[in-house]
Amino acid sequence: MILSMVKRHLKCYFRDTSSVFFSMFGVLIIIGLYLLFLGSMIEGSVSSFAGEEGRFFIDSWIMGGVVAASTMTTTLGAYGIMVTDQSTKILRDFKSSPMKRWQLVLSYVISAMIIGMIMSLFTLVLAEIYISFQGSILAFDTLIKVLLIMILSVASSSAFVFFLAVFIKSSNAFAAVSTVIGTTIGFMTGIYIPIGQLPMAVQTVIKIFPISHSAALLRQLMMNEAIPLHLVPENFRLFLGINLEFGNGVMENWVHLIVLAGTLIVFYFVSLLIVIRRKEKE
Repeated sequence: MILSMVKRHLKCYFRDTSSVFFSMFGVLIIIGLYLLFLGSMIEGSVSSFAGEEGRFFIDSWIMGGVVAASTMTTTLGAYGIMVTDQSTKILRDFKSSPMKRWQLVLSYVISAMIIGMIMSLFTLVLAEIYISFQGSILAFDTLIKVLLIMILSVASSSAFVFFLAVFIKSSNAFAAVSTVIGTTIGFMTGIYIPIGQLPMAVQTVIKIFPISHSAALLRQLMMNEAIPLHLVPENFRLFLGINLEFGNGVMENWVHLIVLAGTLIVFYFVSLLIVIRRKEKE
């Protein structure tokens, strides 16, 4: 029964082309701005150590952030199905069926993660095609690591946006939230303005969002293909958000992984508690 519902959610999402487009809207904005002027602005600042690989290095930086951003915007778009079902009262029909509440909730979560992974893979393929014009595609072992980080990022982002979605009652409110996240995702991943250029208070806020940790991990893997990161000055790695600073030190990769895993566990747990309590009041 869960499998049937997952198939139904997937069909609803991919059948609605506008939903697919707007779930990628934030990513498209980032790519557009990068092609127009962001790339040229940043490329000049890496020429001192990157040399001829400067464009390859910056392309990998931007695309690492783009792939990270897609894991959040696409999972958010997927939960639009749940909000639509609730606003159109379809959810009541499902609740009156033999299906248990937890099975229904799980079907939305699974479909959101599948959609998020499919669309993120699509984004990665496009990113690698673009990067190949300036450099080379990812080595096989690096690609495997990137895919594993993407899976964790999709799961973490799914938990975060599911928490938001359980409070949204109408399609209009969901569209407003999607627009806000889609247009601010570039700031949360430090793309529009490199994180090192922002005030410390804003940097701290950005580091709260799990997506910034996904972006850091993906950038490290993808940019290392262009230039070994130990050759990149530490202050520049912090400036671009390749590494994130905490206190007086730089976060280790295991810290990023713990943040992502912790977000996954905490937000799903809290969201399920909210759903259970809401059921008790009905």
